[in-house]
Amino acid sequence: MIFGRSERGKPPVEPVTLKILVAGGFGVGKTTLVGAVSEIRPLRTEELLTEAGRPVDDTTGIESKRTTTVAMDFGRITLREDLVLYLFGTPGQERFWFMWDELSEGSLGAVVLADTRRLEDCFAAIDYFERRSIPFLVGVNCFEGSSRYPVEDVRAALDLDDDVPVILCDARDRESVKDVLIGVVRHAMEYGAKRRQTVTM
Repeated sequence: MIFGRSERGKPPVEPVTLKILVAGGFGVGKTTLVGAVSEIRPLRTEELLTEAGRPVDDTTGIESKRTTTVAMDFGRITLREDLVLYLFGTPGQERFWFMWDELSEGSLGAVVLADTRRLEDCFAAIDYFERRSIPFLVGVNCFEGSSRYPVEDVRAALDLDDDVPVILCDARDRESVKDVLIGVVRHAMEYGAKRRQTVTM
């Protein structure tokens, strides 16, 4: 059990713990994002890419990639004394998608990480969360050397609803990733409030 810091003479604060998924296409930066922000050594299940996987693992645009996540990435970050996020990075390749149902169980929301060089790779994750009514935002990972596009152009290309947040980010930068995580928590809370309001009307 995790306890937050406490002032002298006051009992420790037991924080609320929330589960956030980090999804997206193969090689988009999910493992990097979890590692950049985790306050513990992240759990990684990476394996070397092999010749056997070459026909199914499209590395166009990410030719330097040498490893891939085969189960999940796991990390933790304390946003406030009373709020801890557990991060679960999903595997990107289609042959590992059967694990998504297990990983998404009990999640508050999700970050769909996108690469504008391979934008179509995040369609499956967007479709997955829309079909299951799991609130998500799109984090556009701004890779070095890649073209930068306005948020509204990305929204239109992905055919997103107006209320789905789109944030430009750098998956290597802790503060940038924190902004994305704060954004998904806020969006999930607003999403939940709207659903409750709809039910009571």
